[in-house]
Amino acid sequence: MSAQFVGVCGLPRAGSTLLCQLLAEHPDIHCEGHSSPLCNALLATRRSISDDSFMLSQLDVQFDTTYGHLHTALQGFLNGWYAGTNKPVIVDKNRAWLHCIEFLLRLQPNAKLLVSIRDLGQIYGSIEAQHQKTILLDFIDHLADFDRLGRADQLFAKDKAIGAPLSSIQSVQDLPQQVKDRIYFVRFENLLAQPVETMSHIYQWLGMKDYKLNPNQLTVRPHESDSHFRHKYLHTLHSSITPPRRHENPQRVEDLIRKACAWYYDWFYPTAK
Repeated sequence: MSAQFVGVCGLPRAGSTLLCQLLAEHPDIHCEGHSSPLCNALLATRRSISDDSFMLSQLDVQFDTTYGHLHTALQGFLNGWYAGTNKPVIVDKNRAWLHCIEFLLRLQPNAKLLVSIRDLGQIYGSIEAQHQKTILLDFIDHLADFDRLGRADQLFAKDKAIGAPLSSIQSVQDLPQQVKDRIYFVRFENLLAQPVETMSHIYQWLGMKDYKLNPNQLTVRPHESDSHFRHKYLHTLHSSITPPRRHENPQRVEDLIRKACAWYYDWFYPTAK
């Protein structure tokens, strides 16, 4: 792949849809904006081939050659996914990219990740507010029967919508510095308050020429399916950036989040305590 590969990932309700919309405005960026199956397909292939008896037999007798075949094949799959595009930067959105960044960098050493983050209380508040609007529908992981505190606790569990990507973010501290250097955290609050300046910093980090987007005249493209998530995590696009209202959460929920995720606020929101 001659193009620069950029993965977009991060927390739900933290602006990844908006970020992709803004990235797509740049004439040198190909960004479809939908959550892509590419990462899932690569991981599924790794799982499958690792259980294949013919693959294991070949590794026994010619490890370097067979492992080289696997590397070339996975790299070819990654490169071939966007083979029809001709722009110098390709953006692929999938929340799992941060979890498997070292796997990605083995296939594409120059890849970079943009990770969307947001005040965790506002993430929970956004999800809960949307649930109240669609309360006759259950979540895909059946959280509707919990009370608000119980639902917050479940959402932050390590295998749930907030907890899973949050664990990947926390695990960044364990990565080698050369891997950390491939990661850029994008605060949702900055994207809303200073979209032009924030995007300029991102373009610079990506090594691209600057592009002065107009935050009041954005292209609205078809967004990804909301029914898959039972309309609990909307992906609506707008022609201009309009900050959402601030969510007022129950104090017990705020205390639960702040206590359980103190490290997150130390890292990203040290003045918000």
